[in-house]
Amino acid sequence: MPLVEALPGKLLSEIESARRESDRLFKILKPEALYERPIAERHRVVFYIGHLDSFDAIQIAREGMGRKSPNPTLDALFQAGIDPDSAHLPTDTLADWPSLNQTRDYVNQCRKRVDEVLDQAPEETVLMALEHRQMHLETLAYMFHNFKYELKNCFSATLCNDAGTSTSPTNEWRDIPAGEAVLGLREDGRFGWDNEFGQIRRHVPAFRIQCYKVTNGDYLRFVQEGAAMPHFWIRRNGRIFYRGMFEEISLPLDWPVYVSQQEAADYAKWIGTRLPTEEEFHRAAYGTQQESARKYPWGEEPPAWRHGNFDFKRWDPESVTSTPDGDSAFGVSQLVGNGWEWTSTVFGPFPGFRSRASYPGYSANFFDGEHNVMKGGSARTAARLLRPSFRNWFRRDYPYMYAGFRCVDSSAA
Repeated sequence: MPLVEALPGKLLSEIESARRESDRLFKILKPEALYERPIAERHRVVFYIGHLDSFDAIQIAREGMGRKSPNPTLDALFQAGIDPDSAHLPTDTLADWPSLNQTRDYVNQCRKRVDEVLDQAPEETVLMALEHRQMHLETLAYMFHNFKYELKNCFSATLCNDAGTSTSPTNEWRDIPAGEAVLGLREDGRFGWDNEFGQIRRHVPAFRIQCYKVTNGDYLRFVQEGAAMPHFWIRRNGRIFYRGMFEEISLPLDWPVYVSQQEAADYAKWIGTRLPTEEEFHRAAYGTQQESARKYPWGEEPPAWRHGNFDFKRWDPESVTSTPDGDSAFGVSQLVGNGWEWTSTVFGPFPGFRSRASYPGYSANFFDGEHNVMKGGSARTAARLLRPSFRNWFRRDYPYMYAGFRCVDSSAA
């Protein structure tokens, strides 16, 4: 059943595109992997097959439009995800889940119910469902990264990436003058998640920040001094390889290193620096010498692949030097795309925070001091989520995300 045309054309296209992308993503896995759990702290894959469309149907059809669900039991099963916590692992068994055919029938029923009311649903609710799916496209990608290669289908050469280089660029420093950082959104009708609202302006003292994200080559020296290897590396016969989505490749020294927040903080301390705060990231990414704020680091132009590695451009990173057209006003590269960037800021609410009634636990459940803010985006982050106010967060010891970092130094500013 085709989607109705009453929604704005661009939004309708995004919904259809996100559905196609999620369907394509599940086809990467061979059938025997769909009931497996690639990350111990996460649900089995079958949950996510049902969850994406269950969320849409619950939020848009059931809660948004008052349409009673014919599958309340499956709604409840597929409704809620898990906060990754290695101390509290899920305990479900295979017997707790419906068959693949039952799950796919449920997905089709959910889509049919959503499409029947989509032209009447509040746009904010539709946008929430769209961005929820887009966020899961990235979650699923890094989850699937952990499956053995024999459980994946690499459909064509375009899905598999070429390797980086065996040299790492010199990571120069960029001076960021003192100025104002604008965080969050005003309540002006724009869509945003609850943690984005309560716009605040903060004065940021002068500091220096690395031009590039810390690379595999940079981090290799830390490992050679005794640090543990990151989750995305593996040693075979005395050589270190990067565990790509579809194959292992000789460690690309010019790609950003992906690490946990704790590993990033330890590296920064090792070289005598620290991680940036959320406001320092904003100042380096969106600030200018004139105190005006940019929409994106490169300016006002909508995101395009020449600006960075995002919006499903690649399955793995690319060189930290590959997209100079995306540099900020201060000459800092790839602040958006090619890997989220850890900050030292603990995830919490802006002043005046209010939970959304339809999704009260989206942010509030994680205001526990255990999660840190990430900014920017990765190769698997949808363009819609690249707005400056968008905030991502994970536990400090979580190693699976496509997340890197760069260091700052305020002592020499």
